[in-house]
Order: sequence, then structure tokens, then C-alpha cells
Amino acid sequence: MSDQENAYWRANIRLMLSLLFVWFVVSFGCGILFLDFLNQFQLFGFKLGFWFSQQGSIFVFVCLIFIYTWRMNHLDKVFGVEESDNESPQTGAADSIDGES
Repeated sequence: MSDQENAYWRANIRLMLSLLFVWFVVSFGCGILFLDFLNQFQLFGFKLGFWFSQQGSIFVFVCLIFIYTWRMNHLDKVFGVEESDNESPQTGAADSIDGES
């Protein structure tokens, strides 16, 4: 692999690990570890720890999906591997797998 490809994958892995860390802190930390502390506060009439366990971690996960998509599109542009708008999904995927362009 070239240095450019290695840098791209390092950036991709760094992004994934940071987003997974946020997800872990929200789902495990807020829903289990910090539950007693968060239950002192209320959100929409529910204890905050309970809300994070039941709803909040799901909302954060969906937000992280959009953040990942947005950041990966940016990384693709920076490293010059973005998809073109006029490329059809079927032929673009098949060409890149077969190595043909």
C-alpha cells in the first residue's frame, strides 16, 4: 500500500474508534456507570440515567451514523477517493471490485 492509502486508512480507523468511544461512553457510561449520578436530574419527566439507557443512546447512535457519513465524505474528498455524481452505483461498485476503470 502507498503512503496515501495508509494515511487514508489511519484517518478512517481513527474516526471509527473515536465515534465508537463516544457511543461506548453514552451507552455504557451514561446508562450503567453514571446512572446514580444522572438520575438526580430529569429530562421530559424521566430520570436522566433511565432516559439515556432507554432512548438517549439510540439517539446518539443515529447521530453518530450521520457524523460518520459526513466525515467520511470529507475524508474521501481530501484523499481523492470520492464517488463521482455521474457514476451509477451498479457499474461503479463492479468496476472497483474487478479492478477495471
